[in-house]
Amino acid sequence: MTKEGDFMKATKVDKDLCIGCGLCCGICGEVFRMNEQGKAEAYQRANAENQGAVQEAADSCPVSAIA
Repeated sequence: MTKEGDFMKATKVDKDLCIGCGLCCGICGEVFRMNEQGKAEAYQRANAENQGAVQEAADSCPVSAIA
């Protein structure tokens, strides 16, 4: 995670590490989604309302694929 102004943004989901469990999408679907390859991706920036959920998704990732 990197700090940008007053919010944080998920900068990258490592597609090689991602196992496609969808946990991040379930925790914060406003920022994460599954792509056509069945891997998670961060497609939106976090904002003040969901930055806690983004951090929870990163912390909960079973393979630490969210940086």
